[in-house]
Amino acid sequence: MRKIRGTHDILLEEIKYWELIVEKAKHLFERAKYSEVRTPIIEDTSLFTKTIGLDTDIISKEMYSFRDQNKRDITLRPEGTAGIVRSLVENKMYTSNMMNRIWYYGPMFRYERPQNGRQRQFHQIGVECFGTTSPRADVEIIYLVIKLLEQLRCNNLTLEINSIGTFINRAKYQEELKNYLFSYISELDDDSLKRLYTNPLRILDSKNTHTQKILSAAPKLYNFLDLYSKRHFEFVCQYLKYLNISYIINNKLVRGLDYYNNTAFEVKINPSDSRSTQTICGGGRYDNMIYQLGKVKVPAVGCAIGIERLYSLSKNRIKFFTSKTDIYIAAQGKLATQYSLFLMKFLRSRQFIVVVDFSNKIFKKQLKKANQLSAVVCFIIGDKEMLHKIITVKLLSDGTQEVFKQNQLHYYIQYLQNKVS
Repeated sequence: MRKIRGTHDILLEEIKYWELIVEKAKHLFERAKYSEVRTPIIEDTSLFTKTIGLDTDIISKEMYSFRDQNKRDITLRPEGTAGIVRSLVENKMYTSNMMNRIWYYGPMFRYERPQNGRQRQFHQIGVECFGTTSPRADVEIIYLVIKLLEQLRCNNLTLEINSIGTFINRAKYQEELKNYLFSYISELDDDSLKRLYTNPLRILDSKNTHTQKILSAAPKLYNFLDLYSKRHFEFVCQYLKYLNISYIINNKLVRGLDYYNNTAFEVKINPSDSRSTQTICGGGRYDNMIYQLGKVKVPAVGCAIGIERLYSLSKNRIKFFTSKTDIYIAAQGKLATQYSLFLMKFLRSRQFIVVVDFSNKIFKKQLKKANQLSAVVCFIIGDKEMLHKIITVKLLSDGTQEVFKQNQLHYYIQYLQNKVS
């Protein structure tokens, strides 16, 4: 039996990095008064078709959907924002506090071609700010992401930003873009040709070099923005400069989800061992999604960070100290193995890191295992020790041994604290 293609086991050496990433995100976000929310990994399929957009790749070919026993259409969440918005609307979180700062972490599911840093079950950390149209909120979200990546020692970061305006702005622009591209219809790549009739904006981020050459003379989305959208974007750029956050304006950045408006951004990284950049974070403003689901006007901005990709980039930059074992308990014989459980309970209650050897092998092999685990001391208990009611203690750094009486354990612990500290 093997794992399903596109999934990944997070094993012992890897999990410590994942825990560090989530721990740092939690500390950073909660100091900014963002609270964690956890939503189900399954949702009504219509939640995503309403918010993400029917013509997006996610809806058209990447979702894991099924019909349950009650004939309900259910989907494993392909992204986190829609579930957070559904929760905000359903639980009326906006009634007690119009401003809601939220972060989340968990698995997402998309049927994509597996590759390094991209799996069919993948994990994201997301951060969302609800209740304000202020461009300062956009900048706070970007600042938090940049800060987290810097703390995880991700260098060579590039922030790309754009304004995609309102739905009306984009509708006018799409018509102009389509009219322009129809002149080159015989030269477009297959994906762009399909998108020309379904989602023309997505052609802007085509990876095809010839299509990009065609787009170089295409109409610019910025010229179709209304005055409010332009002003909002100007403030975002101004505030980023004020915080010394460098950025590049990418006029072709549109993101792959239909719910965005105005600010859109991506954080990319160029690893030293790679010629190509990788997008590690994406987000933007989505002021209409809450109204779309709950008929309540609550503006919002947020983003998500891919943890698999973040792990692959940061794992060689962060060094962990090997976790030591304070006390290793080696026991042989019926009474000794029983007494080892008492020692385990007693020592752990005193905050020692304790490992009990359950093998009942000869002491030489048990001591070898204690050394492999970098134990500071080894408690040795055999028939002789139980007969004389003593414990033999071996200091593994220099091999010295000492003996103390079992009824003196409470006093010996105070002495032992200095040995393991």
